[in-house]
Amino acid sequence: QVQLVESGGGSEQAGGSLRLACAASGLTSTMAWFRQAPGKEREGVAAIGGDKGVRYTDSVKGRFTISKDNRKKTLWLQMDSLKPEDTAIYYCAASGRWFASLLPGDYAYWGQGTQVTVSS
Repeated sequence: QVQLVESGGGSEQAGGSLRLACAASGLTSTMAWFRQAPGKEREGVAAIGGDKGVRYTDSVKGRFTISKDNRKKTLWLQMDSLKPEDTAIYYCAASGRWFASLLPGDYAYWGQGTQVTVSS
């Protein structure tokens, strides 16, 4: 069982930056960030695999950066050039799979989520 705790959410104006962190209680191969806006399905935002390969959803490419420190068992999401449509609850997820995936069904462990609100 792996426990995940997110931090770093908050409110920011459009064009600003936020950095999310996820502390894991154990080692996992693949980790990812998902988000869910009101009335919408959970969406894969960024993932990093055990091979260090990364995947991003098209809407955040060039603006968000995912990184992971295995020694510290911490996952980050640097979010730059924020847009109002980035507003959502952001969830950290972990999987024993080797390759990065943006599919929620590929992840067994989930954090509680952290709110990100971007105003125009």
